[in-house]
Order: sequence, then C-alpha cells, then structure tokens
Amino acid sequence: MRTYVEFLRLRHAGRLLGGTLLGRLPNGMGMLAVILHVRAEGGGYPLAGTLGAILGLAMAAGQPVLGRAMDRYGQRWVLLPSAVVSGLGFALLALVGSGPMPVTVAAVLVAGLATPPLEAGLRALWPLVLPGREQVQAAYALDAAAQEILFTVGPLLVAAAALVNTEAALLLTGALGVAGTLVVVTSGPSRSWRGEPRTADWAGPLRSPGLCALLLSLSLAGIALGVYAVASTAYAERLHSDVAHSVLMAAMSAGALAGGLVYGAREWPGEHHRRLPWLLAALALGYLPLVWAPALPVMTVLAFVSGVFLAPVLACSFSLVDRLAPVGTVTEAFAWVVAAIGAGGAVGSFVSGFGQELAGVPGAFAGAGLGGVLALLVCLLGARALRPGVPAAREAATVGT
Repeated sequence: MRTYVEFLRLRHAGRLLGGTLLGRLPNGMGMLAVILHVRAEGGGYPLAGTLGAILGLAMAAGQPVLGRAMDRYGQRWVLLPSAVVSGLGFALLALVGSGPMPVTVAAVLVAGLATPPLEAGLRALWPLVLPGREQVQAAYALDAAAQEILFTVGPLLVAAAALVNTEAALLLTGALGVAGTLVVVTSGPSRSWRGEPRTADWAGPLRSPGLCALLLSLSLAGIALGVYAVASTAYAERLHSDVAHSVLMAAMSAGALAGGLVYGAREWPGEHHRRLPWLLAALALGYLPLVWAPALPVMTVLAFVSGVFLAPVLACSFSLVDRLAPVGTVTEAFAWVVAAIGAGGAVGSFVSGFGQELAGVPGAFAGAGLGGVLALLVCLLGARALRPGVPAAREAATVGT
C-alpha cells in the first residue's frame, strides 16, 4: 500500500481523484433517481425503466463528443458548462415529473448527453501530473477500483434524499456533478491542460485498429455488468429477500475494490497487451459459477470473486489506451472506453431480462459469463492490433506531416 500513500501525497493527485469521484457520483445516482421520481409521479415500471435506459444511453453517447471537444478546447471550457447543463436537465425533470412526455424525455436526454467526461479527463491528466510509470499505473488501478464506490454510495445518497422527496434526489444528483467538476477545473493541471495538435479527420481515435478491438472487447465485458445488475434483482425476488440484491452488489464492488488495490500496488511482469487476455479469462471464469445461483452465503462469496478481476481489466485497458490513441485524441479515446462499457451494460440489461424469462435466475446470470467469454475471444482475435509497434502517437504525427 506504500505506492498508494506515495501517490496520494503527490501534489494535485488527491484533489483530482477526489473531485472526479465527487463529480461522477451522478453516474451512480442518476438512473435510480429518475426511476424513483417517475414512479412517485405515477408512471409505471415500463416508463421508468425506459427513461432510465435513455439516460444511460445518452450518457454513453455524449462522452466521446465532449471528450473530442476537450481535446480541442481544453478541460475547463467543456467540463463546467456541461456539468451545469446536465444539472439543469435533472432540475427540469424534477419540475415536470412524468409529463408532458416530450419535455420529460428532453430533460432526461439533456441530463445524460451533457454528463461531464470527468473520468476521461482525469486519465488524460495522470501522465502529466505524476512523475513516473509506476505512479500512473497505481493511479489507473486506484481509479478503476474507487469507481465501484460510486455505485455503492450513489444509490444510498439517492435513497436518503428521496426520504424528503424524489425532487430532492434529482436536484442533489445534478448539484454533486457541478460541485465535483468545480473542484477539478479550478485545479492548476486542469486549467493548463491542452490536447496535442491532431490531424483533421472525423474518426479521431477510432482510426486506431487496436483501440477499436479494445473498445469492442470492453463493450462485451460491459454486457456482464448490465446482466449482473438485473440478474441479482431476479435472484433476490426468488429468495423473497429485500436485502439480497444489495448484498450481491456490495460483494461484487468489494471484490473489484480489493482486486484493483492489489493490482495497482506493484509492477507486474510482461506487456499490457499480453496481460489483458489473462485478466479477461479470469474475469470470465469468475462470472460462470454465478449460473449455479446457490444459497445467499455461498452466492455472496461467488459475487465477491466475480468482481476481483474487473478493476485490473480496466486498469490494464487504460494503459493500452495511452499507447493506442493517436496524437491529440487521448481524452476522446478514454471517453470511448466509458461509452463502450456503458453501451454494453445497457445491452446486458436487455439480455438478462430475456434470460430470466427463458430459464429463470440461472438464465439471467448466464449472460454475464457469455459476455466475459466473448470479450476474451475478441481480445484474442485482435491481439495483433494490440501488440507494440509503431506508437500510435508517432504514426499520427507522421500522417500529419
């Protein structure tokens, strides 16, 4: 743990990490806040679920667009305005509830599309703020592990605010996004950061074959996350338990936190592109036993194990993005990672629902293992594109000359 202590003592490191986590709390709060508000306004579950899905997909769609804008114009001119606009979207939803429907949908779209890409911005800052490779790897691992806290603390904050009313939950969601963004954009590194000059093309980081392969693999891994959220709910209903869902979600988050902390505490041998398939294989193996869906004490252990390799997969992927992203596209590239995982999660929710209808709780969990296996297969098929070669930054610079 000495690596983490040394990392947090570095100037700006604690502020950037803490501010980003605060500003990203809406990512773990928004969907639940929307669903609770729509239900409180008399909307049915289909409407609440649809609006929640729209919010998630809008977040995924907006991240690469805002990431590209940050690469061109800097962080403070994008992050703070987008956080304010997203907060206004949540405020509008609090005002109009579930009708008139066009206004409700517009409010949800605005809140999602304008979600500030703090996660991508932070990862673009780390190589500049931190003095060496070891600290950058620790930062990626700590970042990947700490984001699990968002999806534990976020819903608790929504539930607490909803005791007042669901409007308060929505307003709190938007306000935390603005507060965390202010902490980040008023820091020296964020104010001074500028993207490198880039070639003019529409594809941006997607012109890198290796990055495309990585994004596809991560989107399939994201399916497993979406499956897990729905399947754990189905498991709790089967047990007629009010706490089983929360226990399983907390256990998986605890596993991811532990795995990320262990992974980032030391340097691992071998190149990242060779390490990633092994990590994905371990992740897939962790999901497969969930199909058994045993009694809650055993299931809790399996849930913990299923999360252990999640943060290491993400941390290893972040390191690959650094190498694969062409010059001037690093923030957008990291934003595409967020979008890919988010889109995969939305697909996973859909897959898990059908699995539940066809084969009950085991069928619901089966999609998690399938997503993990497919993610591994795509990584193996794209292994050549992920190999070290001509660095993407140098290649892009050559094209621009």
